[in-house]
Amino acid sequence: MNLSNKVALITGAGTGIGKACALKLLNNNYQVVLVGRRFELLEAVIKDHQISPDQAMAYSLDISQANQVQALFTKIKDQFGRLDVLFNNAGRGTPAVPFDEIPVEMWQETVGTNLTGSFLCAQAAFKMMREQSPQGGRIINNGSISAHAPRPFSAPYTSTKHAITGLTKSIALDGRPYNIACGQIDIGNAATEMTDRMASGIIQANGSIQVEDRMPVEEVANALLHMSNLPLHTNVLFMTIMATKMPLVGRG
Repeated sequence: MNLSNKVALITGAGTGIGKACALKLLNNNYQVVLVGRRFELLEAVIKDHQISPDQAMAYSLDISQANQVQALFTKIKDQFGRLDVLFNNAGRGTPAVPFDEIPVEMWQETVGTNLTGSFLCAQAAFKMMREQSPQGGRIINNGSISAHAPRPFSAPYTSTKHAITGLTKSIALDGRPYNIACGQIDIGNAATEMTDRMASGIIQANGSIQVEDRMPVEEVANALLHMSNLPLHTNVLFMTIMATKMPLVGRG
């Protein structure tokens, strides 16, 4: 491996935001570990863009399982020797369900992926960054606009994203002695398959269905690259990047 390049780990890298961010880092001299549930999607990102095996690695796992996360980080240490950037991007959305009808299984699965998975990956990355030489690294959490404000009928997803904000602040504080920076990127209406429904209309706080503007997913990748490239003595603690006309701010 060319250890002069930074090594980055991106979860949820097979599609959407994670895929765009992985390609952006790969095109800017990062070595990237692409992680997700579906190995064929991760492998396709590498093959379709003719990325050399020494620049990228695909790894399939369930990030909510501690033993699988530990095996991933053992593999990263063996193959790359260090980790410089973790983008905790993997997450699952939930269908719109009235609050009193939310199945407990939906709650538990959402917490497992969005919150527990982010914690497990961040904890393993923190340990590696603390012990490696030179010491330090950067952890970036995908908080989402839902870390600020909920959509109707989204309690499981919104709760996990608000919790990510607390996780980000705690890591940023606890990482100071070890040169570990932690920040959060809150993304609103990036144009991916997950947001296609916004182009035809999505429920608003007043119960109406409205079309919402979206932004190119490449803008998110550019933002992540900027955060990743910062020297470790400088941190973006929180960044909100969103479609300009997205109905987030204002009286609702």
